[in-house]
Amino acid sequence: MKKINYLLPIILILLVSNTIWAQEDTDDANKPKSNDDIAKELSNPNTTLGTMAFPIDVVFYNGDLPDANKQTGSLLNFQPSLPIPLSPGVNLFVRPLVPIYLSQPTFEANGFEQKGVNLGNISADVAVGKTFPSKLIGIVGVFGSFRTASDKALRSNYNLLGPELMVAQIFDWGVLGIMFNHAWSLNSIDADVTSSTVLPDDFYTSTAGRKETASITAGQYFYVYNLSKGWQITGQPTFSYNHKAAKGNKFTFPVGTGVNKITRFGKMPIKLSMQYWYYVASPDSFGPQHQIRLQIAPVVPLPW
Repeated sequence: MKKINYLLPIILILLVSNTIWAQEDTDDANKPKSNDDIAKELSNPNTTLGTMAFPIDVVFYNGDLPDANKQTGSLLNFQPSLPIPLSPGVNLFVRPLVPIYLSQPTFEANGFEQKGVNLGNISADVAVGKTFPSKLIGIVGVFGSFRTASDKALRSNYNLLGPELMVAQIFDWGVLGIMFNHAWSLNSIDADVTSSTVLPDDFYTSTAGRKETASITAGQYFYVYNLSKGWQITGQPTFSYNHKAAKGNKFTFPVGTGVNKITRFGKMPIKLSMQYWYYVASPDSFGPQHQIRLQIAPVVPLPW
């Protein structure tokens, strides 16, 4: 029942947004944008289109821990993006990411246990994007992640904050780009409690009697190849490098591909996406091996 309840926001957003789109189409004498046009605009990282994205991840794990290769997890995220135009080609983005763990394996004293439905660690970025005449795009901002998980076993040890940078190029065939952020911990913890219940004790390096902090470089590379009728070939894998993790547990890097499709719910455009990621680098003790991402992203009118 809890899992069904988390579908209600998606349904409500679809119904409300479709009503607004219907009203705007009635008032607007201009021809509505085609699915191809919307697909191309959404592939622009500096787009002025608003979305309410719901990425849904299913992750298959592997590692040296007993039964690590038998573990799976599922995650529902909510990420609204309502860009604020500042001037022609310049936009402000405020994008929170709210994760809901539907199931997640954690390593406890007696082995792996599955955690039920829980709020995860909320993150957000605030950034300004600019599109240059050459169709080069630059975005600069700040990224933060916070210890909000409702279950202690899923809660991060640290609140994190740091800079964010993205560069992308729009081509006739699509878009190619990469994003980096680096976050430092805002708090420290005792070295003898740096182990995580989500990951094994040796995931973090520690020295008894000392304080430990975090330093993590993360990012995302992305590409979009435009087809026709609202279809695109795409990939948006995310990677990370944990500078303070033990040897063999620092780097996480997937390769991935998938498809986008713009369809309609009544008059409202919806972006549907399915991707597969294979992790060529993952923490030795316990980490992801395969990941399937389904995304449902209603395109919503901006409130300003």
